[in-house]
Amino acid sequence: MDEDDAIEALEHLGLSNYEAKVFTALQRLGTGTARDVHRATDVPRSQVYGAAESLQDRGLVEVQQSKPIQYRPVSLEAARSHLRGEFERTQERAFDYLEDARQQRGEGDERREDIWTVHGRTSIDGRAEQLLKEAERRIVFAVGRDARGLTNELAELLRKKAESGVEVIVVGDTTLEEHFADTGIEIADPPTDPPKGDDPVGRVLVVDGETVLLSVRDGGDDPELDDETALWSSRTGIAAVLVQLIDGGLGDSVSV
Repeated sequence: MDEDDAIEALEHLGLSNYEAKVFTALQRLGTGTARDVHRATDVPRSQVYGAAESLQDRGLVEVQQSKPIQYRPVSLEAARSHLRGEFERTQERAFDYLEDARQQRGEGDERREDIWTVHGRTSIDGRAEQLLKEAERRIVFAVGRDARGLTNELAELLRKKAESGVEVIVVGDTTLEEHFADTGIEIADPPTDPPKGDDPVGRVLVVDGETVLLSVRDGGDDPELDDETALWSSRTGIAAVLVQLIDGGLGDSVSV
């Protein structure tokens, strides 16, 4: 990372361009006047004062009331703490508003659509976790041959659901048994006619016989390149059809 990258990163954390440039310059200077900072950057001298004052308000710069005024950056650890705190507070305010907006419109709009597409492993993990949390009676969770779709978080959620009385069936090879020993979770064998070549199956999730999530992946043998796309639907005609197809695909191992 060079200086331009560092300045851009500081902007992403909430600093203005001038603030980021002044703060970066002060890291090199240690202590400096507005003239020193101006000479070390392309920030106009008249703008250094305002940027430094704003950095002081943020707790990132100390000011010595001398003639001329001297500026000194706080320690990097203190700066990191201040910026992290600001970022987290800003994020919290934004998501509080988004949650309020979501509650105002309710869940009806989401249920109105027949089918949804989710891209990316992290997003699919989040959707699967949400669907599992909504389960009341029965969960069927199937993964591909290498069980890459079963994260530690999902496994823990499955255990908690089983403990709460929800029937949980996990479909995969016998190596999954070590994740669910002494939990009451049933491990079912995968279909006897698996896909040929690389297994494209990411995961299959059926909740209460009315909500379904299916994912496929593409990335070969390198998990770092693994790309996953899922579709899901709940309480719709399409969901009912998909559940029937999954039931047929899993065969005698489990009935969803």
